[in-house]
Amino acid sequence: MAKAVVDAIVARFPDAVVSTHALHGDETVVVKADHLVAVCRFLRDDPEMDFKMPIDVCGVDYLNFKEPRFEVVYHLLSITKRHRIRLKVEVDEDLCEVPSVYEVWRGVDWFEREAWDMYGIRFVGHPDLRRMLMYEEFVGHPLRKDYPQRGYQPLMPLPTLPTEV
Repeated sequence: MAKAVVDAIVARFPDAVVSTHALHGDETVVVKADHLVAVCRFLRDDPEMDFKMPIDVCGVDYLNFKEPRFEVVYHLLSITKRHRIRLKVEVDEDLCEVPSVYEVWRGVDWFEREAWDMYGIRFVGHPDLRRMLMYEEFVGHPLRKDYPQRGYQPLMPLPTLPTEV
């Protein structure tokens, strides 16, 4: 069933699709960032698609594995049509931003904020892009693979070892 969704996206947005694949039964379409909002509106508004529920939006860091370094992954569900689709957008490390789909699905608000907080991927057009898991003074983005394992933060006290008696 999701194969029909992939075919519809490819037919409607041939210039937007970078690639498609299906691994373990999960249909995936990699789209260009500048077409993301249009593809998402199509998936929401077309009666044959009817993707009204974003399940998750997450970041992926491929440091030293592939280029571009980051991806944003959108997991979408159509309850009425009973199919799922995964959209991916490749994100260049230098720019590190994608358009927000908040205007398409208001429910992605916290998902996009979490990806910003953890990976530093900026969602252009998001109405309230600020940290939600880390405090505002936190330096860096902790799920990036180059984040130091023993990184200490401004409001985090240095650890002390117990003294022997």
